[in-house]
Formats: sequence, C-alpha cells, structure tokens
Amino acid sequence: MQIHDIDERLASLGAKTVHRQRVLRAWLRAQALDHGPRPAEHDLPLALRNALPALDETLQGLARLRSVHPSADGSERLLVELADGQTVESVLLPREGLCVSSQVGCAVGCVFCMTGRDGLLRQLGSAEILAQVVLARRRRTVRKVVFMGMGEPAHNLDNVLDAIEMLGTLGDIGHKNLVFSTVGDPRVFERLPRGPVKPALALSLHTTRADLRAELLPRAPRMTPEEIVAEGEHYARSTGYPIQYQWTLIEGVNDSAEEMDGIVRLLKGKYALMNMIPYNTVPELGFKRPDWERARELARSLHARGVLTKLRNSAGQDIDGGCGQLRAREAATHKITLQRRKAGGASSGGSQSLDQSGHDVR
Repeated sequence: MQIHDIDERLASLGAKTVHRQRVLRAWLRAQALDHGPRPAEHDLPLALRNALPALDETLQGLARLRSVHPSADGSERLLVELADGQTVESVLLPREGLCVSSQVGCAVGCVFCMTGRDGLLRQLGSAEILAQVVLARRRRTVRKVVFMGMGEPAHNLDNVLDAIEMLGTLGDIGHKNLVFSTVGDPRVFERLPRGPVKPALALSLHTTRADLRAELLPRAPRMTPEEIVAEGEHYARSTGYPIQYQWTLIEGVNDSAEEMDGIVRLLKGKYALMNMIPYNTVPELGFKRPDWERARELARSLHARGVLTKLRNSAGQDIDGGCGQLRAREAATHKITLQRRKAGGASSGGSQSLDQSGHDVR
C-alpha cells in the first residue's frame, strides 16, 4: 500500500488537507487517529470519524509484529509480518534509533549478506515502510530512522522518498536524523538534492578496489569507489551533513594495509565519517568477523591519519541477528513445519499437533 492510497481514502471520506494531516500525523506518532486539536476547522468530518475504526484496522494490518529478539546491547530485532504474509526485519537501536527495510529481499546480491540470497521478492509500498516506524513507536521512542534494513533503497526510490518526506514533516523526525543508505546509484545523487526533505546519506563502500567491489556487490551499479566518494562529497557540501561511509570489515577480505591506505587516499580531507563495522557472522556464508582488538587498531590508525572513524558493533551480535538472518530462520522453520504437516497427513496419526501459526503444541 502507498501513502497516496491512504490519502485517497481520506479524501473519499470528506477529509480536507488539515484533516488529512491530523490523521496521518497521529498515525505516524503512534497516537489515536483522532488525536489533536479540536477547534471547528480541525474537527473531523462525520463520515471520517465514523470510518476511523476501519481505517485504524487497515493501518495496523500493514505491519504486525511476528517476533521480538532483544539483545544485550539494548537493541531489539523485530520480525515484521506484512499484510500478504511476507516478512521483513526492523531493528530498534539504542539511543532512540530505528532501522527499517525497504524491500522484501534484495537484488544487489552482496555476497556477505543473507538478505540477497533469494533475490528481490517485492517492493515495499511507502505506507508499509512507514508502518514499521509506527510499529516501533508503539514499543519505544523513535527519533532517528535509518534506511539500512533489508533491501536497497535506491531500487525502491519513489516509495522510500515518499516515506522520508512524511517522516520529515508529519512524522516529527529531524531531517539529519533520516539516513538514506545505498550502495551507490546515480539516481540517488540526482534525486535526493531535489526533495523537500534532504536526508543524511550513508554510502556502502566496503572496499577501495573497483575489482573487489564488483565481486562483493555483484549487481550494484558499476560506479568506482572514486566516483562514489566524489558524488558523496558534493551532496555533503550541499546539505551540510557529513557522508557516513559504511565499511563491513571482513577478515582476510578488506582489512589489509593496502585497503587502509586506500581509505586515507579517498577520504582524507573529505566531509565524511567512516563507520567501520566488524562483520556480523553468518555461518552459512563462510566469511569471518575479525578480532575486535584488530578492528579497533585499524580504526585508530585511520583516525590518526586524518580520517574520522568510528568502530561500531552491529546490533544483535549475541542473537545472530545480522540483516536477513531472522527472516531466513523463520522461513526455514516454516519449511520444516510444512514437511511435518505433510508427513503427519500421510500417516495414520501422530502424537504431535500444530497450532495455526505452525508451531509445535506440547
């Protein structure tokens, strides 16, 4: 569902702009749909008031909580079920942040990421993206939203930008606290500066070598690291927000001295922050997380050489919560459940029963 579908529904119920804004503002802030001032000019039309319960049911159905996975670092990974039964992941971060997904699956196919293993299944509508924020706000305060979950936001650009505009206006999120993350796509650098809400920009770099980048991100646009940094620097200077460069640090892949020299060459003197994130181990993929002390030393060396660097621990290390892992585990469990059901149906009966969600009932 798109945000314009909700707009059309509100208009059909007699809502004017002030009514639409009141209802959407309340929804985005996880309040009752009729929350807000009640002077005559703000009071909702009768048809709209009568339709609020049905509208609320529709909005709540956009994103429902399938499961919650709290971590010792204060984060919570949420497995979110969409109206069609597909699932995506959102992450409540420490310090009032939230990471949201923009696609079911991903077409970029980063070799170290679980999300892209099955390719792109479908786009999320702008309302589905926003519904993740509403769902999270029912659990805790959210003042920052980063588009770093499942999917490549540049491949769902119209819907992501619509969601960003809503969050930066009616959603009460500061523009610099909206972070658009991308592997680098020419359309992003063209469209973002023209929008009414200009988010901060995070660019997934991961390597300074064009050949290695093509191996790690096989279906990303063929922009060289130099081209990505040049476009990023232009956006940073025009908005006043430093670019956040993302570097998933993988042992034996992009942690060499040559790569560190390349980072200094590309980013020294730039309006930039290097976020160095040790790989969140996914056993199925075969890549290794480097030793924390080695990662710390690499970050310190970059900082000493003139590149502002922060070493960040990806959320959910203690629950194997790398992006896409929860969804993959849920899908595997569902497959086993179906196999059990099939086997049980073929037999004369069994001692094990299943509830409607497919979980064993003991």
